[in-house]
Amino acid sequence: MERRSVLALLVAAFLADAGAHAPGGATSAPSTTFFQKDEAARSKLPIAVVSSGDDREGRTHQIGVSATTYKVVTSDTKGDLFVIEQANQRRGGPPLHVHQGEDELFYVLEGEYLVQVGDQRFSLKAGDCVLGPRGVPHAWAYAGSTNGRLLLSYAPAGKMEAFFNAWEQLGFTPGGYSKEKDAALLRSYGMERVGPPIQL
Repeated sequence: MERRSVLALLVAAFLADAGAHAPGGATSAPSTTFFQKDEAARSKLPIAVVSSGDDREGRTHQIGVSATTYKVVTSDTKGDLFVIEQANQRRGGPPLHVHQGEDELFYVLEGEYLVQVGDQRFSLKAGDCVLGPRGVPHAWAYAGSTNGRLLLSYAPAGKMEAFFNAWEQLGFTPGGYSKEKDAALLRSYGMERVGPPIQL
């Protein structure tokens, strides 16, 4: 049997199965209208290449202990994804906190990091990653002795880009703000501080 015939049979079987599971037992091929509309909307989104060391907006952000570059901004994905790279030279990281609306992926590009998700701690090096699901407390800390780079991805993007912009504008740095102001800022962007930073 020719390959094309086998593929045609597989597609026909899939469509028949999809129709059999349609509401009311109706047998019909799935509509492509939704996918066509979504594809048309997505085709209007910007395609941005961000070179190593560069920021999507052409600037570097100083956030906490990290020099931060935005790699994918919220408007690039209609709010589905926000990605930043944090460069670290000083050990440490943010306090234990929880996101109510975003999953956070920690992907180590360079150096050594400790990442806590729930009650577990993970020692990560270049190429390692771990997911911090929404609703689960997490924290990270740069634990290396040279330079570190950590890629953080938030899906959906939620208010994370706005949060980092506000954090930077307020000039918050470790030891340069009160826990009360920090807690209020976190709450206003759908997060909660639930514990201290990871102690190294």
